[in-house]
Amino acid sequence: MLALALIWIAVASYQDLKTTVVNNWVSFSLIIFAMGFRFFYSLFSANANGFWFFYQGLIGLAIFFVIENLFYYGRVFAGGDAKLMLALGAILPFSESFLVNIKIFFWFFASFLFFGAIYGMLWSLYYAIKNHVNFGKEFKSQFRKNRTIIYSIMIVALVLMFLGFYIELFFILGIFLFLIPYLFLYAKAVDGGCMVVKVLTKNLIEGDWLNKDVRVGRETIKSNWEGVSLSEIKKLKKIKYVWIKRGIPFVPVFLFSFIALIYLWQSGLWNSFW
Repeated sequence: MLALALIWIAVASYQDLKTTVVNNWVSFSLIIFAMGFRFFYSLFSANANGFWFFYQGLIGLAIFFVIENLFYYGRVFAGGDAKLMLALGAILPFSESFLVNIKIFFWFFASFLFFGAIYGMLWSLYYAIKNHVNFGKEFKSQFRKNRTIIYSIMIVALVLMFLGFYIELFFILGIFLFLIPYLFLYAKAVDGGCMVVKVLTKNLIEGDWLNKDVRVGRETIKSNWEGVSLSEIKKLKKIKYVWIKRGIPFVPVFLFSFIALIYLWQSGLWNSFW
């Protein structure tokens, strides 16, 4: 099951990197395969625990259904990412023990956060360097818009660093606070200056994010988190081009995290730290 799941996630990663879209059949077929495997393994297993291996898959699906909805409606994941996360709910319960599976979930999300942070930073640096002119313009624009707040934060940060000569913790807090405005400006500049591209409407695909609402005749196509539908694309083709926002192809993080989890599981290290 783990080997085939690894192949499925690798296919999803390839699709995301190539087209920024993960086909629904990848996630849903993974769920069907995982639950089918669990059912027949439990049916023919001589294990005294009976169908608990199958039940753990159902429990995993329920838990990850809640998590993927939180990520999706919290605008952390796009639709393809969320569906793949749901599919992992059927895969990740490696054990027939609920408590063991909770540990496994913990290590998966710890790996996911670790790889996600590094991966996201590398992609954002790539976009910033590739679009350095737009990045610089957006950085300056965001600084002008938020300079009052930024200056206020910097003053507080400098005061804390000064107090750090007496209490060391204040110095650390001051440095952290001083960096926050730059991190904010960096994120906004990448998002606004590097992730927005102009595309011909004939090249739009379902799920593309409009950068802002688009007026087509008497109708307005709304920019929303779900992206454009096929019917909206048909309407948008009445105009030549639109501006859309590209997201970072995030599915490879699932692959890195899953490989790390398999290593931790096979080596037994997952149980050494907790």
